[in-house]
Amino acid sequence: MRAYRRGKMLALAVGVLAAATACTGPAQTSSGVSQGKAPATGSATPSPSAPAPAVTRQEAAEAIAAILPTDDVLRVESIVPGRLALDSDLVRDGQFALTQAAYESTGDRPPRYTWGSPTLYVPRFAQGERAPWFSALVTRNGQPTLLTFAKSGEDWQLSSAAQLLSGQRLPQVELDSDGYAKALTPDDKTVTISPQYMGPVHASVAETGAAGVTAGLLADGQYTTEVAKQIATDREKAKKDGFSYDSIFSADNWPVYALRTSDGGALIQYSLSRNTSTRTVANNTYIIPVPPEASWAISGSSVRRSLKLTEVHQYATAVPPLTAPAAARVIAHDGALTRASGE
Repeated sequence: MRAYRRGKMLALAVGVLAAATACTGPAQTSSGVSQGKAPATGSATPSPSAPAPAVTRQEAAEAIAAILPTDDVLRVESIVPGRLALDSDLVRDGQFALTQAAYESTGDRPPRYTWGSPTLYVPRFAQGERAPWFSALVTRNGQPTLLTFAKSGEDWQLSSAAQLLSGQRLPQVELDSDGYAKALTPDDKTVTISPQYMGPVHASVAETGAAGVTAGLLADGQYTTEVAKQIATDREKAKKDGFSYDSIFSADNWPVYALRTSDGGALIQYSLSRNTSTRTVANNTYIIPVPPEASWAISGSSVRRSLKLTEVHQYATAVPPLTAPAAARVIAHDGALTRASGE
């Protein structure tokens, strides 16, 4: 059923794309990918000494060439029914909630993206791998962005997207002679933070900052210790104003993706949810202001008793090898408010 739906969706996108191209002129390419340079696919044939990978670089390139332009077409405001449902079929995990919010928060006018040519990082998975995935560094609206795609049944879906922060560069990913990367196991102990602990460590630092037990594992910055400082400031202000306030980060059950880097460390990609709640305690005005970014989900500028906000954040972090311990660095991020409610 999913394969049939995906085929039907792609056929629909091709038809809509033709109409969109006719309306927008030659600046919009048919694929949404720069035509000046072909996507980096490399050789799909491994060396004789290595077994054939479960996912080839050619398959990864074809998946990107199908998903990104289809997403772009569906984001065009048009008479195509069910655009959100169709676009949601292209994504999973944290990207599912972010895509839903992108449509709902804009009145079905989600932002569109201009994509460049991708550089692929395809792990050499053995045949029979149950949860294959691959990553790609690609410009999105001119900004380097790390994408990760995971396979569900026969379909590839976008799982994570994080834009490189200003001044940050992607660490060099270790590649074998055929251009394939190496994925780390969740419990890999050759790096300072094992992939399975990356989300919980980041959540702890974002909540407690330099005072927590995880202090020093992540470098200071706007998505780590500065978040913790802002939470503490907001909590103190809320208390003075007669409200209770709390903001909790959670790793949930989203997948974590880790690639070996050439220095022996890891490039780890993961998602966190953030749930913030404000409740009236001693404030007799019964006015809790609704922040502007939540106005699409809550009618009115305030609520009386409680306000709940949910955000989804996706990150990429460079983690040093255990042989050269240092603070891991968050190098890429993307995220948004995905749900809000009040009473």
